[in-house]
Amino acid sequence: QVQLVESGGGLVQTGGSLQLSCAASVRPFSNYGMGWFRRGPGKDRELVVAISTSGISTHYAPSVKGRFTVSRDNAKNTLFLQMNNLKPEDTAVYYCAARISGSYAHTEIDPDAYNIWGLGTQVTVSS
Repeated sequence: QVQLVESGGGLVQTGGSLQLSCAASVRPFSNYGMGWFRRGPGKDRELVVAISTSGISTHYAPSVKGRFTVSRDNAKNTLFLQMNNLKPEDTAVYYCAARISGSYAHTEIDPDAYNIWGLGTQVTVSS
């Protein structure tokens, strides 16, 4: 049963932009706190950004703050990640993740707290 499907990855030059999408079949989507994570070559998985169920709260990794913007459309069951001014160090497989949350404002930064994961989408930034 497919629950999260990422799309929008690709190859882009330094300074370019990409928008990732995560289509969710979890219901109701508005009950799920969401996160974007990534795993670069030879690196551990790391948080990119977490967003609360309502979208009112977000938590960005320092390395992407000011360049990436997360959003969600609860009516369309979709999570987005707009990535601007991409750098080679952003090269990674990007995953979206979901967890049931009883708080409209809580952002969860611990990847182990998420129990639903997509298969990921590759983002490659050339120098």
